[in-house]
Amino acid sequence: MRDTVLFDLDGTLLQVTQDAFIGTYIAEIRKVFTRLGLDADLAVKALWAGTLAMVLNDGSTFNIQRFWQTFTEYLELSEDRLSTVEAECDRFYTHEFNVVEQVTTPNSIAKRLVHSLKAKGYTVVLATNPLFPACAVETRLNWIGLKPQDFALVTHYANSTYCKPSLGYYQEIFTKIGKTPQQCLMVGNNPVEDMSVAELGTETFLVTDCLESEGEVDITTFRHGSFTELEEYLDSLPDL
Repeated sequence: MRDTVLFDLDGTLLQVTQDAFIGTYIAEIRKVFTRLGLDADLAVKALWAGTLAMVLNDGSTFNIQRFWQTFTEYLELSEDRLSTVEAECDRFYTHEFNVVEQVTTPNSIAKRLVHSLKAKGYTVVLATNPLFPACAVETRLNWIGLKPQDFALVTHYANSTYCKPSLGYYQEIFTKIGKTPQQCLMVGNNPVEDMSVAELGTETFLVTDCLESEGEVDITTFRHGSFTELEEYLDSLPDL
């Protein structure tokens, strides 16, 4: 019996295009790197190298360790220097990172849907690709009036050992919440990263408002539609 809904964040609950998000985010975090006395261009390359290391993670260690190990090696940082950089980045995600909100589209439906599903008895998970620290996820949730406590589980780089589209990422979630793939519905906007879980027998809904990886996958193989159509579908789910 299906009793759990997994939501992606960026481009799904949080209405934003990937290009707009990344462009504004990188522009802001460059300022942090410069303030820290780092070569901003090189630090951004180190950030992307660390991100790739997380995407390729094989489950042997947490993403946070993969990221900072790669970032440190790329810039040849000392342990003390790394500690300062990591602390400043965490501070960034609770302050300057809020500038990115200006490129998002307000989505009042998201909060209502999450609370409505919980009221119906469903377990709700925030299955956002775990490339960021928990504080960065919390900041983005704040933009749509939600908080980590609204979810049974929120994935982030300190509690995950895989990334999307690896099936290991989804299996890790199912293990943590004690559910089978067949008990779950995954909602996302990327047919490659979010819909890969269909291979495990999980039902999916592809939100097309901010569709990513367009053309890479035939989206007609998935239930899909606008966020408004998603709202209609989720509202039709029975109470548990």
